[in-house]
Amino acid sequence: MIRSLYTGATGMAAMSDNISVIANNLANTGTTGFKKSRAEFQDLLYQTSRMPGTDTEQGTQVPTGLQIGVGVQMVATAKSFAQGALAQTSNQLDLAIQGQGLFQVLQPDGTTAYTRAGSFQLDSTGTMVTPNGQPLEPIIKIPNNALSVTVSQTGQVSVLQPGSVAPAVIGQIQLAAFANAPGLLSLGNSLYKETAASGSPQVGAPGSIELGTVIQGSIESSNVNVVEELTNMIMAQRAYEMNSKCITTSDQMMQTANALKT
Repeated sequence: MIRSLYTGATGMAAMSDNISVIANNLANTGTTGFKKSRAEFQDLLYQTSRMPGTDTEQGTQVPTGLQIGVGVQMVATAKSFAQGALAQTSNQLDLAIQGQGLFQVLQPDGTTAYTRAGSFQLDSTGTMVTPNGQPLEPIIKIPNNALSVTVSQTGQVSVLQPGSVAPAVIGQIQLAAFANAPGLLSLGNSLYKETAASGSPQVGAPGSIELGTVIQGSIESSNVNVVEELTNMIMAQRAYEMNSKCITTSDQMMQTANALKT
């Protein structure tokens, strides 16, 4: 009877973690470039009383054996890098990636982080930065007297300055792609970090080496499907309730056993 109490408890703990993952997805429905996560579960070790294929005293062989599971655990949160919808903003510094790839961002410690959030702004030096002030890498500086900024689908950045007839190219945006993007480490602030699981980045101009293209004047919305997440939340809630019912039932059965008189 103690085994069923533990099994129900693992189920409640797993569904509680699942609700946390779903809640984070729903909380970031409006976060630019956000990628949803999905909880993945595995059953725990089994208590084996009789192995499948064991020979019996009658000379026969048992076909299935006797194994009782002891619960479940959450083993991973798989992040989906599926394309989010593109929303037009008409802001010339807002950039979205159509297809694979991530923008490169220079961290304060000199390392490179990666993001799908292309809501860029200018700092006091005219450098294109994230809303947290981290520069886009390679560094791109917009002249103070620029009348307009144009970013092509291949990432070429051009500006039109007073007295000029044609725009002048001032920089080139490069994207990074990973063999296993879900293996990236989430840092918060819509940033990711390279890990051994993600592999090393392949860097190139948008539109090359299977990288996506850059769309100016748009941002990529979160890829969270609200209806899907609400459905998953209801299922997780029901599973939590059922596991709690297993614990309650096991407790009642133990009370019945303790009440027996010899």
